[in-house]
Amino acid sequence: MRRTGRRETHSPRSALSIVTAVVLLAAVLWLALELVLSATGNAALLIAPAELMQRTASLGTATVPAALTAAGIVIAVAGVAYVLTAILPGTKPRHVIENPRSAVVVEREVLASALARTARTMARLAPEQVTASVGHRDVQVRVHPTSGKPVDQQAIQEAVDREVSGYSLARALKVTVVVAPQGAVGV
Repeated sequence: MRRTGRRETHSPRSALSIVTAVVLLAAVLWLALELVLSATGNAALLIAPAELMQRTASLGTATVPAALTAAGIVIAVAGVAYVLTAILPGTKPRHVIENPRSAVVVEREVLASALARTARTMARLAPEQVTASVGHRDVQVRVHPTSGKPVDQQAIQEAVDREVSGYSLARALKVTVVVAPQGAVGV
């Protein structure tokens, strides 16, 4: 179950791997085709292998240094992007709910909606007066009370904390309730 939950909460690297493999395969096939064409005495498709080797050898002296620097920077940035993609965890906006029988994964937007409803019910406010956002490690509930009607921030905090703990999430979330200093008029 743990592997399934991880697979559902982390991004796969298969798309990047496939694109890289296709580009490298195309380059190798092109070079092989050029070598076969050169060996059989036919005209080159793009550039003959001998000419390619000559141009590569003279690249340092025949090219403007700024162009070489720019190309080097582009290649270095691409390399760093590949390394970071390989090392850093690519996470999806989902959380795992602890369940001994099956893997249960819930989207952050669904959690945010449920927590906003809990806060809204506790504060007795209209739906547009409470918003919630769920991050990787925290929840932020923003309450915009009706003008002249104070809300109990502590009661809302406790209700949302109870709701979050009731979900049995694999990763505990820190809940923050923010009450707007100005009230809403006409809601």
